Amino acid sequence: MLNACVLIKTIPTRIEETLSEVKKFRQVKKAYMVFGRWDIVALMEVSEYKELKDITSEINRIKGVRSTETLAST
Repeated sequence: MLNACVLIKTIPTRIEETLSEVKKFRQVKKAYMVFGRWDIVALMEVSEYKELKDITSEINRIKGVRSTETLAST
């Protein structure tokens, strides 16, 4: 099992909609808005790095997402 923290930067007017979309992933255990450099933090559990790569790619395709940074640990 792999734990990951995905930091998400969004267009300011899309934070709530993006958060709602991110929470739909079954791998996301917690997701919330934050203030500062990032707009959303999503904590997730995945089985392998490929699954994490696939999910972060999907998150980056969500309307309003500017960029992500992913921190992973085993």
